[in-house]
Amino acid sequence: MRSVNDWFGSYSADHQNPTNRLIHWICVPAILWAVVALLWLLPVPASIGRAGLWCALIMVGALTFYWRLSRPLGAAMFVVFVLLALLTEWLYRAFGGQQLLWLAIGVFVVAWVGQFIGHLIEGRRPSFFTDLAYLLIGPAWLTGKVMRRVGIAY
Repeated sequence: MRSVNDWFGSYSADHQNPTNRLIHWICVPAILWAVVALLWLLPVPASIGRAGLWCALIMVGALTFYWRLSRPLGAAMFVVFVLLALLTEWLYRAFGGQQLLWLAIGVFVVAWVGQFIGHLIEGRRPSFFTDLAYLLIGPAWLTGKVMRRVGIAY
């Protein structure tokens, strides 16, 4: 398995343009939230759980990947996932599943359009075209930047 520094270095190489980086600071968290919300809405039989169960299980899988890369990064991504889950649960209760679905779809589409515009500006194709694992690296890359800014080594 590649090291966290290898992943981040490779991802950074595809994200040098300041405008593309700014777009990523907006769109990557938006896409991550939209995916969480869409997974939250997958039907769960009442006999085994409630809304959000499938999302939580997928989060555990993603957290396993992050934890293997770096324990501090895994812990930070755990915090990110908890915050996104709390936001999603609040929106689910406040607006209901149907409104949450349309909001998540809208955010997902607009954010991906933004991502592709950023990569057009960058002049490089998105990293996930070479390896789908980069879909997990994008949020971790931003989280790693926040960690460094506050003095936490990943």
